[in-house]
Amino acid sequence: QVQLVESGGGLVQAGGSLRLSCAASGSIFMINAMGWYRQAPGKQRELVATITSGGSTNYADSVKGRFAISRDNAKNTVLLQMNSLKPEDTAVYYCNADGLREFNCSAYGCYPSDEYDYWGQGTQVTVSS
Repeated sequence: QVQLVESGGGLVQAGGSLRLSCAASGSIFMINAMGWYRQAPGKQRELVATITSGGSTNYADSVKGRFAISRDNAKNTVLLQMNSLKPEDTAVYYCNADGLREFNCSAYGCYPSDEYDYWGQGTQVTVSS
């Protein structure tokens, strides 16, 4: 069974840095894209950054130049380095695996599953002013 486990959140002063990590575990064949989303109180969940298996990245305008996403395809992990943090970055950050295919094995062999999306449980990031 696939699980996404996040770590690295916490409390930091404005201008500080944090690094979030997310590891996908299970019998994984491939993951198309991995990324981070965030949800502040009273707001909708929004994209922060994504990265494809080929290394193409996409960032929200609000974090460009401050955040950097990276990925280790062999380990199925994704990192988000957050610098120059602002109070408006305060939110619960969620890891996402988009287009994940597992190995399905039977007596006849192992085959990749259909693609599914998975979410982590979220990690709190709080930036004080």
